[in-house]
Amino acid sequence: MSNGASATDSQPRQGAGGVSRALERLRGNPMVALLIAGAATVAIVVALLMWASSPDYRVLYSNLSEADGGRIISELDSRGVPYRFSQGGQALLVPGQQVHTLRLQLAEQGLPQGGNVGLELMQDQAFGISQFAEQINYQRGLEGELARSMESLGPVERARVHLALAKDSVFVRDREPAKASVVLTLQPGRTIGEGQVSSIVHMVSSSVPDLAADAVTVVDQNGKLLTRSEGNGLGLDGTQLEYIAEVERSYQRRIESILAPILGMRNVKAQVTADIDFAQREETAERYGPNQAPNEAAVRSHQSRLTWRGDEELAGGIPGALSNTPPGIAASPVEAPADAEGEAAADADDEANDNAGTDASLDRDHVVNYEVDRTVSHVQYRRGEVERLSAAVVINYRETTDENGESQAVPLSDEELSQLERLVRQAMGFSEARGDEIALVNSPFAVDEREAEPLEWWQRPEIQQLALSAGRYLLIGLAILLLYLLILRPFIKRATATPAPAPQQPAPTVSARVGDDEEREDEREEEDDADSTYAKPRRRRKATAYEQNLHELREMAQEDPRMVAMIVRGWMNKNE
Repeated sequence: MSNGASATDSQPRQGAGGVSRALERLRGNPMVALLIAGAATVAIVVALLMWASSPDYRVLYSNLSEADGGRIISELDSRGVPYRFSQGGQALLVPGQQVHTLRLQLAEQGLPQGGNVGLELMQDQAFGISQFAEQINYQRGLEGELARSMESLGPVERARVHLALAKDSVFVRDREPAKASVVLTLQPGRTIGEGQVSSIVHMVSSSVPDLAADAVTVVDQNGKLLTRSEGNGLGLDGTQLEYIAEVERSYQRRIESILAPILGMRNVKAQVTADIDFAQREETAERYGPNQAPNEAAVRSHQSRLTWRGDEELAGGIPGALSNTPPGIAASPVEAPADAEGEAAADADDEANDNAGTDASLDRDHVVNYEVDRTVSHVQYRRGEVERLSAAVVINYRETTDENGESQAVPLSDEELSQLERLVRQAMGFSEARGDEIALVNSPFAVDEREAEPLEWWQRPEIQQLALSAGRYLLIGLAILLLYLLILRPFIKRATATPAPAPQQPAPTVSARVGDDEEREDEREEEDDADSTYAKPRRRRKATAYEQNLHELREMAQEDPRMVAMIVRGWMNKNE
């Protein structure tokens, strides 16, 4: 029993001893350590290169529906494009240099399709569809087309449109106008202006029959009402406010651009306030001019009338010399010559006395109508006309150098300021009749410390980005150099080092060493046979040691044959 137990205990001991001997042989072999160090170095270098050359991922699409996300991922897998998801899973990330190319390629495939269905819904209608279903499909298609148009705007990410189409009726009281509601989901960090909201409202009202712009309501994703029927409470909408700001910026740029070549862009600041009239007025006026002289006025009509009342008839009968001869009547006092005034007066008195009992009279009417000077004007005033401008211009002191070479700020002279004011007047189109005003002030500017000192070359963002990119590869090179100097180089030296030659010893000592070497080689051979993994390297090393020992013995036999003979005789006596 004791022999069996000892044999059983010896087997684990022999196994443990074999493992320990194998580990010792691995430690003693410099090539194994060199291979492990080389593999670790290559792995580290590859990992660093992959880290340095890893692409910068950017957003391809965000807030995709599950259906669109699955189609896009399948397309990316088929193209072999790497992708990632953001932390919240709301965005799909791809390498930055492929973003625009992938968007165009996916758009060619119709991706993402989105949740809006356009008028293509009308193409695949079933035969015998009811009029109600056809009307519903048309309404859905119209809503989808409007939503697609809104999503093409920059700030809008998604849009949804609800339409209540107009209902016609033969009775006016039963007619219902069209109405529309729009829900906009804006891009993160983006806002939409009142002008853009007005354009959306007009686009919807122009696309739907019998839909007024006041009946369109626009709401964002936060429930904020974007449309206002009364503007901002001042009677102005967003378009008018933008127009005022643009007019003021235009005059401001004119003033600064005309003064910048003289003073420098940093030495002049201007602000312009414009009063603009957005009222729409029409005026009709009718004016009559004063009477003119008769010889200058145009005659409109000329009428003359002659009436005779009396016993005697006027000239009559057949036209001719006799009928046209007037009767012999005394001359009138008015037509009498001036030298016979007395006789004419006496004859007039006699004639008046003679005709006192008669009923004869002669009436003559002469009417001339002249044209009346009348002016009719119809004036329609333009909306957005500038009523008044007010400009405020501040000019910095001029930098000069004194006798000591130091720079100092000096105010401008009155003559220079007057010249600059005239330039400002010409640039803004100054009008005294309109009531424009200009205030030009010469004052030193406060120095901003951030703007006083320009950035150094190493503080520029592009230089920092370039240095960051170069630093990655420099770090990789430094890591490779350290790995070579600290790990690979010592192992390479240890593996390639030549063993020192063994010192020559006396014959008995050499023979004993040779015998011991042979015994050790036998033991190593048994161990190598037990360990098949390292059998071949051990055999090669054993053959090398045997050849070296054999070479030494041959040299000893040639130098001292008698000693070799004594060694061989001692071996023979030992075996006996």
